[in-house]
Amino acid sequence: MAPRFAFTIHATDGKARAGTIAMRRGEIRTPAFMPVGTAATVKAMKPADVRASGADILLGNTYHLMLRPGAERVARLGGLHSFMGWERPILTDSGGYQVMSLAELTKRSEEGVAFRSHLDGSRHLISPERSMEIQRLLGSDIVMAFDELVPTTATREVQAAAMERSMRWAQRSRAGFDAGGDHAEGAALFGIQQGALDEGLRHASADALKAIGFDGYAVGGLAVGEGQEAMFGVLDYAPGQLDAAKPRYLMGVGKPDDIVGAVERGIDMFDCVLPTRSGRTGQAFTRHGPINIRNARFAEDQAPIEADCACTACRGFSRAYLHHLVRAGEILGAMLMTEHNLFFYQRLMADLRAAIGEGRLKTFADSFRALYAERDAS
Repeated sequence: MAPRFAFTIHATDGKARAGTIAMRRGEIRTPAFMPVGTAATVKAMKPADVRASGADILLGNTYHLMLRPGAERVARLGGLHSFMGWERPILTDSGGYQVMSLAELTKRSEEGVAFRSHLDGSRHLISPERSMEIQRLLGSDIVMAFDELVPTTATREVQAAAMERSMRWAQRSRAGFDAGGDHAEGAALFGIQQGALDEGLRHASADALKAIGFDGYAVGGLAVGEGQEAMFGVLDYAPGQLDAAKPRYLMGVGKPDDIVGAVERGIDMFDCVLPTRSGRTGQAFTRHGPINIRNARFAEDQAPIEADCACTACRGFSRAYLHHLVRAGEILGAMLMTEHNLFFYQRLMADLRAAIGEGRLKTFADSFRALYAERDAS
């Protein structure tokens, strides 16, 4: 039988690592990008097409699935994998991000977060124990501890209090996960480092998480508006504060050049809505930077988005046709653009893994940044 969870580092280049996470539902090649399937679907994509792009694992959203269709219903229907037709690993977030993003609907306490549903106003409570229960009902392969996220602009006092509460919730998440019976025996639990942009708070958070013990660790509290320079400033030290033998996951990141820089700083896993959201709004990622296919200059452009891309959009259709579809609001336009973006992201991850394995990451990263900065006529 495949292991419950095993992380093997095959190669390093500076701080960067290329490896494999082995789980019962399959292997995850790292550095890995996880397409976001918020509501049990990667928007505009069929599961087989997501897999064809090179994705080894998807992300599901605890908060949204709890509200609709409901974690208990998903469990009755056989679990999230069967429900959405994806039999490979799934990571579920804890709901902590929504605590911040929907702050006007929430009330925080030591017990957890009471909130009103953004869908119908119904009242709910997410606690560390309830978050673990929801993720168990969904059948998540990688479960995230419940944490409290505050803006990086908050005072240090507020940031420290949120970090310390997150560490208490991490301990409760650990206990709640371990009480999960058969699910806990086949799944993994990740802790989330908090501390905003403060190195001391980050260090204290990392020490607390390592003392509890997790299968992997996330760098949380970034990609919330602080900008790339500030984010990279934290990543210059934060991954090194965590257990080097465990995977490191940067939540909610990001743009292609964000990912390259984060891999250089030791991050192994990523997720972001950007490739799918951009695809639905007419933006395509290319090695020369993103392009807006709505731009009139593409109206008679018979070239593909990228000549050497293996996605359906690039193998079968021109920029002119995609321009027409997107401008006309046709569903096929969103599907093809999203597929291209996911292929682009997965090819970037494959290129990063190869560069690390061959000891040429700096050369690859510098070349990627120079080419990407050209901004092929957005």
